[in-house]
Amino acid sequence: MTMIATPIDESSMPDARLVREIVQPGLLGLMDGSVSTLAPLFATANLTGSPRAAFFVGLAAAVGAGISMGFAEALSDDGRVSLRGKPWVRGAITGIGTALGGMFHTLPFLIGNLSTAMTAAYVVVVIELVAIACIRYRYMRSALWRTVVQVIVGGAIVFFIGLWLGRYAAGA
Repeated sequence: MTMIATPIDESSMPDARLVREIVQPGLLGLMDGSVSTLAPLFATANLTGSPRAAFFVGLAAAVGAGISMGFAEALSDDGRVSLRGKPWVRGAITGIGTALGGMFHTLPFLIGNLSTAMTAAYVVVVIELVAIACIRYRYMRSALWRTVVQVIVGGAIVFFIGLWLGRYAAGA
């Protein structure tokens, strides 16, 4: 059976260009930054017991991931075929989104007490994941329940791996 692609009628979508060129790269960055920095941050916090060490590992992970994701997005295509806009603009949006996504739950580790910092970071992670799900719902037209489950399950897997690795290493 031959499948023929049907062109998308962008006139029925709320500013498809905005979604394609700004929202999607920003969302990609927020999702990557929020999820990819969880494991090193919480593993470090549990392994060292030091909020300061966790903060600097989270900072390094957020900035490093932001630079990496920014270049990856900028170099992925030139935007002519995909109609995704200027590559360096997308790269900058993705990189900044990634760094911010990684920093939000890193900032609580500026608190000197590890237990308080961890509790605050847990709350921030939940807020981040729900915000990402809401953005996906609003701009990507995903079913809200499905996007909440996808984002929270993905984030929870990475989060618990980080906690487990930190506790395992601290006890080894």
